[in-house]
Amino acid sequence: QCQLSGLWKNEQDSLMEISAVRDDGVFQGKYLTQVTLAGVCARASPLTGAQQQPGEGGWPTFAFTVRWDKFSNATAAFAGQCFVDTGGKETLTTMWLLREAVGSLEEDWKATR
Repeated sequence: QCQLSGLWKNEQDSLMEISAVRDDGVFQGKYLTQVTLAGVCARASPLTGAQQQPGEGGWPTFAFTVRWDKFSNATAAFAGQCFVDTGGKETLTTMWLLREAVGSLEEDWKATR
């Protein structure tokens, strides 16, 4: 069974720590990115999410948001799934959207990555 709680590291060396997942699937944690839009030193930023309990024999899906704290005017949303391979290694796969604040509706086209 895949457990979201714990410390995770991605291929960019960013770190994510998820606290215990509650019975209703809600979780909180911190995300420390190594990649920033502004090229400045990042701080650990709060994340909030929820895990969907899998059906029989399935792997859990989850989603969370990160509010980049004090170094960026952007917010990111992640959605993914947790897997365990035959050797017992847990892996999270995710897709993300990052929304940066812009000054006008005319600039909206460049705000989401």
